[in-house]
Amino acid sequence: MKVAVLGAGAIGAYVGAALHRAGVDVHLIARGAHLAALRRDGVRVLSPRGDFTARPPATDDPGEVGEADFVFLGLKANSYASCGKLLAPLLGPDTAIVAAQNGIPWWYFHGLAGHPLQGRRIEAVDPGGAVSEVLEVRRAIGCVVYCSTEIEEPGVIRHLEGTRFSIGEPDGSISARCQDLAAAMVAGGLKCPVEPRLRDDIWIKLMGNVAFNPLSALTGATMAEICEHDDTRAVVAAMMAETVAIARAAGAQPSVSIEKRIDGARRVGHHKTSMLQDLEAGKALETDAIIGAVVELASLTGVAAPTLRNVYAAVDLLALNRARRIS
Repeated sequence: MKVAVLGAGAIGAYVGAALHRAGVDVHLIARGAHLAALRRDGVRVLSPRGDFTARPPATDDPGEVGEADFVFLGLKANSYASCGKLLAPLLGPDTAIVAAQNGIPWWYFHGLAGHPLQGRRIEAVDPGGAVSEVLEVRRAIGCVVYCSTEIEEPGVIRHLEGTRFSIGEPDGSISARCQDLAAAMVAGGLKCPVEPRLRDDIWIKLMGNVAFNPLSALTGATMAEICEHDDTRAVVAAMMAETVAIARAAGAQPSVSIEKRIDGARRVGHHKTSMLQDLEAGKALETDAIIGAVVELASLTGVAAPTLRNVYAAVDLLALNRARRIS
């Protein structure tokens, strides 16, 4: 098995290191000081489960890697449409793309035989088909990440908690390629269930992301601070309730209560969400996949979502202003 990790940041490098430890032929694609450290010292993982170092080859040129069996996509969803030149050298006829993204994926309504929205494009995450043109749906393996990591310094990955990477085919089948990837992930010390109803997992994780990410970016607050403030906790609960209603209207069945989801976030503590980290780092905000697509699905399914719409309006303006400054 040959795996290319395109975007070997905190999650990508951690997965690459675990697969390399399992004997998989792994190639990391990164850039800058992080790449220099990976080439010099390998991936150094600091984890409560035990520290380790892995030394897979690392490059900034996918042409040096060539065709892979799997491409683990560690990029943010808002860069998918522009990653075609990086991705092309890695793709063979049967290469699968494992997209470890937050929020609603571009393939969401594909593979749903008999669903009234089968094949429907979600403009928020696939505007004009720009993403599906680069990431062919037939190659897609969904991935929901229940793992928290951060780059402590170039080449050093701090693993905070969680080792579960749920994967699944858009059509719900238990495919050989998913089983092969899951076996390799497990051999590397990770959990990797193959889920026939991966969309349920997508919505369970999204219940938290859709609320905490935008609210943290708008307020500068950590997850614990949002939960411990009565009024913002109420906003979170309203956003989660609307999200569950949209999920069910779209045919999914997220199986966790709102209170349990909020309490789980509170226990994470004073953690800055990825959107707040991006804001503070001066990066573009990943608003479309995390909340914009949910608002679009509310319109498609006829679900009223006033809290989601209001929060999205505010964070979308924040993202637009940030994008203007970056450009």
